[in-house]
Amino acid sequence: MPHINIAIDGPAGAGKSTVAKEVARQLGLLYVDTGAMYRGVAWLALNYGVSPEDEEALVQLLEKHPLCFERNGQGGLDIYHNNICINAELRRPDVSSLVSQLSVYPKVRAILTRWQQEFARNHSVVMDGRDVGTVVLPHADVKVYLTASLEERTRRRAEEFQAKGFDVSVDELRRSIEERDHRDSSRSVAPLKPADDAHCIDSTGKPVQQVVEEILALVERICR
Repeated sequence: MPHINIAIDGPAGAGKSTVAKEVARQLGLLYVDTGAMYRGVAWLALNYGVSPEDEEALVQLLEKHPLCFERNGQGGLDIYHNNICINAELRRPDVSSLVSQLSVYPKVRAILTRWQQEFARNHSVVMDGRDVGTVVLPHADVKVYLTASLEERTRRRAEEFQAKGFDVSVDELRRSIEERDHRDSSRSVAPLKPADDAHCIDSTGKPVQQVVEEILALVERICR
């Protein structure tokens, strides 16, 4: 397959990571989870006691304590700090609650966007996030905007936390997702929205494989 970049955007809990991983696996491409990079920044802020409201301090934190990325056996990227893989830490509720707050900062976004674009230059990728098709990879070969109802997204995220042993309130989680949707879509820098040429897919009530097959059909039609 020639060099190809696939962008999958959408709100929290829409199923982007699950779908993007499977698309990447079936096509033999590198999976890049941009949200995990922002979670890495949130984890660093919590770990080093840096205020999520201090943009300059967050930039200095990234410069002093950089994150490292290594391709794993599943075709994705493991995130390391001080030679320790922190993947399992990135889905904690306290980390999740900070991600949207940190992602509004232009200087933080500029650093992470540069990393993401470097991966796409050096590899064929399936990359998911909130501004991949609009900002990070505006010339991606295939762009998908994946969404689902608020109720479905809340249920999925609750099940994800519970599977990892975190006790969460569904009502609080729903409010958190609504607030994150608002912050992501209303921020002045790289707001969450479909790219003009994105293919919109509503995953509500659909099994993962059905959504994957819809995207693979797009790739086949656009890139053949």
